Amino acid sequence: MNIEILACGRMKKGAHADLFQDYLKRMDWNVHVHEIESRYKEQKKIHSDECVQILARIKPDCFVIALDERGKTMPSREIAAKFEMLQNESHAQVQCILGGADGLNDTIRARADFLLSFGRQTWPHMLARVMLLEQIYRSQQILKKHPYHRD
Repeated sequence: MNIEILACGRMKKGAHADLFQDYLKRMDWNVHVHEIESRYKEQKKIHSDECVQILARIKPDCFVIALDERGKTMPSREIAAKFEMLQNESHAQVQCILGGADGLNDTIRARADFLLSFGRQTWPHMLARVMLLEQIYRSQQILKKHPYHRD
C-alpha cells in the first residue's frame, strides 16, 4: 500500500519529529510525507493558500482520508479494517490530509472519500501528525497479526 500524508506546516526538530521518524522507519507500507507551507503571514490568506495547495496535490485516482473534527471516530481495529478494505478493493494509493491551524475547507471535506476524527479534543498539529502515522503503523501491525496492538 502506498500512502501519502499531506500535512500543513513544517515539522521542526524535536520530540515530535523524532517520534514521527521512528514510526516512519518501522513502516512496511510505502509512506511519504509532503509538507505544505504558505508564504503568507495573514491567517485567512494562509488557510486559503494551504487549501489551494492541498487540492492541487490530491490525485484523482487516490482514496482520500481527511482528518477533521467532523469526521468519524474509530477504534484502532476499525481503522485497520478500513485500510484492509482499501487494499482488497485495489486502492493502491491513499492520501491522508491534515489541515493547518484553521483546519480544512468545505471543498476539501467534500472531495475526501472519508473523514476521520481523533476525537472532539483539540490536538497540537504536530502531535496529530504523529498520531496519524502511529495509527497507520498500528493498522499495519494489526493486519499482520503482530502483537504490537493489544485489546
